[in-house]
Amino acid sequence: MITDKQLAEIKGFLEKSENPLLFFDDDPDGLCSYLIFKKFLDRGKGVVIKSSPLLDVPFLRKVQEYSPDVVFILDKPMVSEDFISQIHVPIVWIDHHSPVEAKGTRYYNPRINNPGAYLPTSYLCYQVVKQHMWVAMCGCVGDWLIPDFLEEFMEKYPGLVEMTDNPGDIMYKQPLGKLIRLFAFIMKGQTSDVNKGISILSKIDDPYELVNQTTSRARFVFRKFEKVNKEYQDLLGKAVKSANDDKLLAFYYPSQKMSFTSELSNELSYIFPDKLIIVGRKKGDEIRLSMRSKKHKLPLVIEKALEDVEGYGGGHDYACGGNIKSKDINKFVDSLRKQLSL
Repeated sequence: MITDKQLAEIKGFLEKSENPLLFFDDDPDGLCSYLIFKKFLDRGKGVVIKSSPLLDVPFLRKVQEYSPDVVFILDKPMVSEDFISQIHVPIVWIDHHSPVEAKGTRYYNPRINNPGAYLPTSYLCYQVVKQHMWVAMCGCVGDWLIPDFLEEFMEKYPGLVEMTDNPGDIMYKQPLGKLIRLFAFIMKGQTSDVNKGISILSKIDDPYELVNQTTSRARFVFRKFEKVNKEYQDLLGKAVKSANDDKLLAFYYPSQKMSFTSELSNELSYIFPDKLIIVGRKKGDEIRLSMRSKKHKLPLVIEKALEDVEGYGGGHDYACGGNIKSKDINKFVDSLRKQLSL
């Protein structure tokens, strides 16, 4: 955990900001991190970073457009030095991936003091403001953590979750899971539609409004969810049918489809906990990968598998991403298989 002093520092930047700009990742943890701060402030502009782990120079136009007095970066593992060097207001960067050098920013990451810590960014943001617990719960479980406030959440919001130590049980078997998947799927599609959905979510303060679809705005975002979910379920069905006795399940799909690599790999890992899961979305001459394992730590074996191929990859111990040239995908997968004796 980051220190109480650091939590107070972050809150101080929030409270003093008059026109904050918040960049965030395009998964439930990133979105919920943004929503927690947005709801607390009731001001500022959010910018979702889609399809790349890197926040880079092209996003400087957003800084120029909004002229913020503080820039917040939430749940992004990499930010380019060129981006940082051209911003002349405080940069508050909160993350939980592998720590990096972050000169020119106020950088907060629990893994600096405890390399084994796993605390999603939405958990950290909740600790800063201590508000909007239901949003934090969605972000944490969506990033595969049962937070230490589960029992408190169950008392405050009955009927949404039951006691468990497996995030997958909540994701795929309990009412809150549908809400978490809505947070993931609302960020699929055209940017204008994504921004509209996020704007609606920023105004909803009660999870039951969404779960029970008691308002027109809740029904609007659920229609978007159901449309995206139909495409997702089609791909999931094909991936499940492709499984056999092999301890490695590799499933690839074309770029014409929306990007579901992370969601598919998570659910497939829940369905097949004994398998190494590799899900890839083909795009041009590259395949964008999401990899999951319940048994094997992945970063070091991925690093070794990358030695003789064109591409990059990395992430958490049991959940990683990557981008590999199509011509090298078999060599990359064969290396993983050999290293893990699959």
